[in-house]
Amino acid sequence: MQSKSAEAPAHEHTKTAHERGLRVVAIGGGTGLSTLLKGLKRFVASTTEAAPASSDNPVIRDLCAVVTVSDDGGSSGRLRKELKMLPPGDIRNCIVALSEDEALLSKLFRHRFEKGSGLEGHSFGNLFLAALTAITDDFSEAVRLSSEILLTRGHIYPATTSNIELEALMEDGTRVLGETKITASKGRISELFLVPPDVGPMPQTLEAIAHADIITIGPGSLFTSLIPNLLVRGIADAIVDSPATKVYICNLMTQPNESLGRSAADHIRALNSHARQQIFDYALINRTPVSDALKAKYATEGACPIVNDLDVVEALGVIPVLGDYLDEGDVARHDTAQVARDVLELPLQQLRDIRKP
Repeated sequence: MQSKSAEAPAHEHTKTAHERGLRVVAIGGGTGLSTLLKGLKRFVASTTEAAPASSDNPVIRDLCAVVTVSDDGGSSGRLRKELKMLPPGDIRNCIVALSEDEALLSKLFRHRFEKGSGLEGHSFGNLFLAALTAITDDFSEAVRLSSEILLTRGHIYPATTSNIELEALMEDGTRVLGETKITASKGRISELFLVPPDVGPMPQTLEAIAHADIITIGPGSLFTSLIPNLLVRGIADAIVDSPATKVYICNLMTQPNESLGRSAADHIRALNSHARQQIFDYALINRTPVSDALKAKYATEGACPIVNDLDVVEALGVIPVLGDYLDEGDVARHDTAQVARDVLELPLQQLRDIRKP
């Protein structure tokens, strides 16, 4: 499963973490994060369960999602503009992903109104979060209450509770303001900024990162789902300072407006560059070939499978972990069950590496 060029970093708490159950922090946004959470949720112990001291199956004792809040399009963008609230869309998707109830309540939160003056295009979950935000006057509290109502198996924190926008410096020197415009831009992004630049995270986020056994970043849009989290003051430093195993989950396909021509190593370089330091111990990279039919479909959009330049990844000090992570359908999606299992096995793998003569 694994390609390795150097000894994995030693973490003293690795063995005891596996014995008592793992604390996992998943960082990202968009479809990628909510998809990953569905896989991780399966390993979360209920409040009445104790993690077995010796089990072949890893157990999560605490799962936290840190979610970017820069969306300015669609239903989220409309609510953000009209109600002066943080965009609820990515948060809503994470709440649904972690919900115990995969049936009615989840469908209700995903329901999107197709007609109605003022309602058309809005999802019920977004409106629900908007209503709770108005009642509590606190978006993070609205997220907490929503999570309680849907009985989520984890905590969900916005990366920041400040009202932020994204600004991209393009390689041609132009600047593009706003996530929707950045996504639609045809240029290649050189660097990303938050506007305003000096915004802080919730204290709970920093605490979760500090006590984590595993921190994941990805999968997701490089510049609009992943990097914005690292630009929030204190988050990148907290990740580096944490004793956790840090894992990048590589995307399956490029995105023409964000990562066209960027290899797996290029993604890691961009994340490290914006964090101003090296982050990752491991990178989970798909080795399953994409079918010719799906390649052709993505090619019409200017996208293709991401090049797995493993030697370059290793040269960055990151250990590639190769797996069959593609779940191919009409689109390329990660096999979340396999990704989650491999992520949770990494601290134990580190322990084996440490013990090697």
